Amino acid sequence: MRGCSHSPGAWARKLLSGNEDESATLQCMRTPLRLTVCLLGLCLLLGGCERKQASNGLTPVKLQTDWYPQPEHGGFYDAQIRGYYKDEGLDVTILPGGPYVNSSQEVSVNAVQFAMGSSDYVLQSVGNDAPLVAVMATMQSDPQAVMVHQDSPVRSFKDLDGHAVAIRLGASTWFEYLVKRYQLKNVREIPATYSVANFLQDPGYIQQIFVTSEPFFARQAGVPVRALLISETGYNPYRVVTTSRAFLQQHPETVAKFVRASVRGWRDYLKNPDDINAAIAKLNPAMSVPQMKFSYEALRDQHFIAGEDASGADLGRFDPARWTSMYQQLLELKVITKPFDPAIAYTLQFLPKGS
Repeated sequence: MRGCSHSPGAWARKLLSGNEDESATLQCMRTPLRLTVCLLGLCLLLGGCERKQASNGLTPVKLQTDWYPQPEHGGFYDAQIRGYYKDEGLDVTILPGGPYVNSSQEVSVNAVQFAMGSSDYVLQSVGNDAPLVAVMATMQSDPQAVMVHQDSPVRSFKDLDGHAVAIRLGASTWFEYLVKRYQLKNVREIPATYSVANFLQDPGYIQQIFVTSEPFFARQAGVPVRALLISETGYNPYRVVTTSRAFLQQHPETVAKFVRASVRGWRDYLKNPDDINAAIAKLNPAMSVPQMKFSYEALRDQHFIAGEDASGADLGRFDPARWTSMYQQLLELKVITKPFDPAIAYTLQFLPKGS
């Protein structure tokens, strides 16, 4: 990766104003922590513009993403760059996430108004009295998976018994579900890194991934892989956007505008990704053109964003039955210890209406 050599604030203002001067491209830092600091510095500088823009009649809000800029955030950047948020009277600052960002905490204290997350984590947080409410789905199906080498004897989740699985810190509820469902007696967790380096060196290595990302790097290195989608086991959380209960109650019109513009952005991005991907690549130069193409095509072709309905009518929507099912799974795993009505963890108020 390349070092950070340009002023992020000046570069970002040029990008968002439509100036595509390549000499002003933000460079990646050499480690996730440095990249996080660099990108957060960019966003703080961007955030400093909010009050000035508010004088022009736009309502400033912040969206905290769950990772560095990538196609998995494409609809939000689409809505920002194409002006859909501004059409709704919003000035939206998109803050990049990373392994050291606690988005739910930032929402809870109103440091940001919206954040990306997952429905299982939202339910667990609400069970611990966090004032979170999910307001829209960003993915109808979860792209989390377990990746193995093509010749691995692991052909199904039952075959994980007797093996170690590399899992990211704080992301093991799905693993607890697998252990219980498939009665895995001799499987263990090991800490995952944020790369495929160990996987490439060890033919027996098994790791947690997103099918929209890590398989690209393995195949680029000439290593054939297979991925077992966790959603196919029945554990299938939504990827969501949350806000705080207080913000929802005090500013329902702002939430409605944000959701409406975001759904419009996602619908547009799935049809016309190229210029948005080019903008994302400037925000995160570590993303190569082939990698972005791989991620976008996985999102589109495996229906993660819009769901199985070819019309795209489910984009952004929730099914209450799925929330209830996820809640019951978490109760059975005892990661939720105090029963509550799962309907308080989400709202259907702002979602697209349909048949």
